[in-house]
Order: sequence, then C-alpha cells, then structure tokens
Amino acid sequence: MNYIGSKYSLLGFIKETIGNVTGYTNGEGLVFADLFAGTGVVGAAYKEMGFRVISNDIQYYSYVINKHLIENVPILDSTLLNYLNSLDNVKGFVYNNYCSGSGSARNYFTDANGQKCDAIRTKLEELYKKHEIDDSIYFYFLASLVNSIDKYANTASVYGAFLKHVKKSAQKDFVLELLPVISGIKGKVYNKDINVLIKEVHGDILYLDPPYNTRQYCTNYHVLETIARYDNPQLNGKTGLRDYTEQKSTFCSKQTVSKAFDYLISHADFKHIFLSYNNEGLMSLDTIKAIMSKYGKYACYTMNYRRFKADKNENRQIAANSTTEYIHCLIKE
Repeated sequence: MNYIGSKYSLLGFIKETIGNVTGYTNGEGLVFADLFAGTGVVGAAYKEMGFRVISNDIQYYSYVINKHLIENVPILDSTLLNYLNSLDNVKGFVYNNYCSGSGSARNYFTDANGQKCDAIRTKLEELYKKHEIDDSIYFYFLASLVNSIDKYANTASVYGAFLKHVKKSAQKDFVLELLPVISGIKGKVYNKDINVLIKEVHGDILYLDPPYNTRQYCTNYHVLETIARYDNPQLNGKTGLRDYTEQKSTFCSKQTVSKAFDYLISHADFKHIFLSYNNEGLMSLDTIKAIMSKYGKYACYTMNYRRFKADKNENRQIAANSTTEYIHCLIKE
C-alpha cells in the first residue's frame, strides 16, 4: 500500500541498526513488538527472521492486515480467490457511499469497482458467519481485499479527499490479489490503544513508529477502515468521514505527545527500545533524548530519505525534497 510513514524503503536501515545495537543475529526464542504496526512491513520482516512478533494498531484496517501477516502461517488454501473474483457485482455500502453513480457525490472508486468490492466483502462476511471459512482464511482474504482495493482508489494517495476526474489507475477493473503468507512463528495481533496495551505485553525488542505530525490516520484512511469493518456507519461531510472519536492518537498533538511518549517508555517491559522518528516530527530531538535517557542508555542513528509523495501538494509550502529519519535507541535499565 501507498502508506504515510511506511518503513518499506527503510527496512535495511532499521534491521541494521537494531542488529548492531542488540547483537541479535536471528530471532530464535526472542519477542519483537511492533506496536504502531501500520501495514505491517516491519513486523513481517522480523517474523521472517524468526522472531515471535507482537503487533498492534488502533486502526482496524491495520489490525486486519496484521492478523494475516503476523498470525497466519503457510500453507493457506487460496482456492476461494477465483470464486470471489467471479462474483456478480453488488450495490452495497461502498457503492452507495463512495461511488458517484449512486448519487453520493463521492468519487473514491468507479461504480463497477465499488460494486465489485461490495460483492467480495459481503460474501466474505457471509461465509465467515456461516462458519464456512475460519479466522485464518477470513483475515487472509479480508486483508488482501483492503490491500488490493487501495490500488484502485481515485485519490492523490490518501482518503482525505477524492479526485474530481477518475485517474488512469482507478479506471482499471478491480481484481482481488492475495497478500503473501509469511513464513515464521505465529505471532499475536492487537487492536488497542498502545498506552493501554503496553502494560499487558513484554519481550526483547520494542519497535515504535508513531505518527510524527497532526495528520490523524483515522481520517486519512477512513474508507479502508469502513471496508475492513463493513459496519454501515453514519458518514458525514463531503468526504464521508465516519466517527473517529475513539481512534484519535495522542501522538498527533503537540500538547499530548510528550506525556504519552514518556508514559509509554516508562511502562515498557522490554530491554531494547527503538523509536523511528523524523526531523519534522512534533517532538524535538532534545525532548526524545531527555525522555529516553531517564530510563537507561540512549543512542541515536540517522538516515536521509525522500519524503512521502503525498506531501507534494500545491497548497503546502515544502522546501525540502528529503527528510532525516532518526532511530532513537534505548537499552532499558
């Protein structure tokens, strides 16, 4: 997925830094926690390395993706794929609320793609509730649906707004494609507020990749949240926002982020803690250093990289083409 803050391009830097600090060459007998998991690229990489991964995110679509990536292990039955792709279109919630042909005035997907998404999502729920598919297959295909449909979204990159005219990639006929099944030890995935969960889990490595700025993920990816939940929510405004009161992150506010971070670090029962953050974040480098240094031995590593392309917005004045990514390290005492 084209995801804000994705660490896909930084995996090498992350793995090298964590390896150098911890000295762990493989994950045998070790627990790795990825508690702002997003699309799960970091957790999945550490699962492949042999770690038992604990994954968490407050967004349900992220929970769905990670339920598959972290808890599912080979071999999974993929024979349902052709059946789902051959279903007749259905005019369901996605079509009625996110496609212009329904009269919703929203243009997130073409009418055909919205109806195809509805057909697959409806059938998955039906099969699951009838116990014709189990948890592993349900989340395998639901995660794949969330990941696949995003490629056909008529947006600049996030769901804060839709485009007036349908772009070329959104005009293509939607085809469900399956996510890979990651080899490794079955992990555990949560859908909780991190500062509640932190008192319930423990392990060897804690990796933290919180939001860096005031952009809430619950508003940027609200359409995917609704497809994942398929809970027929009340939608509001031109962009069709669902109620996200319970999903606002304290890490997206300058007034609350430092206190929330301090609480998180103080309650973390992990020997090694790593924080990914960039030079444009709400917390300053000095603030992060001061908080982490209270609890043990602190160090910091850096890497420059190109910024996320969603920032290329004519309404925002951005001077730099790249940002500096920091990995703050703490060996907790």
